Amino acid sequence: MNSSDSILILDFGSQYTQLIARRIREMNVYSLIKPFDYPVDKIKSLNPKGIILSGGPMSVYDENSPRIEKEIFNIGIPLLGICYGLQLIALNFNGEVQPAENREYGKAEINFLSENSDLFKNVKNHSVVWMSHGDYVTRLPKGFSVTSETENSPVCSIENKKQKIYGVQFHPEVAHTKEGKKIISNFLFEICNVIPNWKPENFVEKSISEIMEIVGSEKVILALSGGVDSSVAALLLHKAIGDNLICVHVDNGLMRKGESLAIMKMFRDNYDLNISLVDASEIFLNRLKSVEDPEQKRKIIGETFIEVFEKEAAKYGDVKFLAQGTLYPDVIESVPVAGASVTIKSHHNVGGLPEKMNLKLIEPFRELFKDEVREIGEYLGLPHGFIARHPFPGPGLAVRILGEVTSERLKILRDADEIFIDELREFGVYEDIWQAFAVLLPLKTVGVMGDSRTYENVIALRGVTSTDGMTAEWYRFSYELLESVSNKIIRNVKGVNRVVLDISSKPPATIEWE
Repeated sequence: MNSSDSILILDFGSQYTQLIARRIREMNVYSLIKPFDYPVDKIKSLNPKGIILSGGPMSVYDENSPRIEKEIFNIGIPLLGICYGLQLIALNFNGEVQPAENREYGKAEINFLSENSDLFKNVKNHSVVWMSHGDYVTRLPKGFSVTSETENSPVCSIENKKQKIYGVQFHPEVAHTKEGKKIISNFLFEICNVIPNWKPENFVEKSISEIMEIVGSEKVILALSGGVDSSVAALLLHKAIGDNLICVHVDNGLMRKGESLAIMKMFRDNYDLNISLVDASEIFLNRLKSVEDPEQKRKIIGETFIEVFEKEAAKYGDVKFLAQGTLYPDVIESVPVAGASVTIKSHHNVGGLPEKMNLKLIEPFRELFKDEVREIGEYLGLPHGFIARHPFPGPGLAVRILGEVTSERLKILRDADEIFIDELREFGVYEDIWQAFAVLLPLKTVGVMGDSRTYENVIALRGVTSTDGMTAEWYRFSYELLESVSNKIIRNVKGVNRVVLDISSKPPATIEWE
């Protein structure tokens, strides 16, 4: 992508940094994220149209708090500081930042003090903004004017029109800031004069050209799981190199009901892909026997997948490239602030393959977010129903069966999950939900069926709404839907006599149970 039409985001560890990038992409402008200490000479070579300093969890006065090179303010590129970014601007221009007597977190009403601020052009006064800070600016930096205030922040936003440097104490990127999109839009188009040319058709055209140039007449192998990312990658590569793309679908025995056969049929019949099926379900299930720890399950599945895929790939001795559907969130450099990070779960991918197989890597979606890949998929002709499917974990149903994974328990979960998803579609709410699925619990309860007492399994239902999976709210199902799902599962799935609902949000819970 032409970097002169881009916005560079310097990340100071905010939980909202990726959201800033997504908001900008939604306006058809390319955005990229780099760590806060990204060198000025590299910024100059990127030549972005604008720079945004993200928020962050630390105080500017904390020991080892992240800082930036002062030269950034003198390179002539418009700059917007958000929250922590505003405070950095204040410090660098001899302003003053102090701890707030009342930490401001949540909604606040903004009051504009200037009628001609480019950042707030056509933005409604007294609208709601979202605050999240413990420090605030107490002395205006030299050369700046105050453009807005809130009840607890007398300096809510500042600007230096001459140098095109702007700062806001609130977070315009979150949905709670009612006019946030308009404020970001003003920065992009009124201040940075960016051309909105980040569109699916442009990306596809550019990617096909690049793939053809890199690959030439060589062959590329791709592990096609049937998920959105690998499926869209397969179509894009097929458009570029045709039958020189070799797709391999590994049935690990942990897929949803009938999924592997449906994937093979769809891609062979409708897209003429060169795709082969490897049924490795017995290998996976044997290795998972008696394993209950979720991390151990993931490790076994990941290592077995690599082994199976590597063995299959060896059949094609002339392959030079490996393609993966890696997304932008997977490659953004994390910013180590405020302590060490904690592993929530390991990820199942084929990251170990290139080194083992001595293949060159092709990752066409390294610059894209999930919703952008879906757009590309629709543009390339994948059915909307396929593109709109809920995310499915790499380790498959193994992480939705708490405890040991067996053929019997997989059948119970597959049947229950199919009923649940079919009912969501029947009630017309499937696409209102980010992710929904059934979970088989590692316990049994007493029930009564007919005149007999039973002692059988419990199914938990999970449904959440989200924009990116980073945070999620539990979905408010109607009583009618829940009653229908529960009745059908208990009547039709042998071995289940109780259905429960998970009403936890993320955080503190995760979306998946394991």
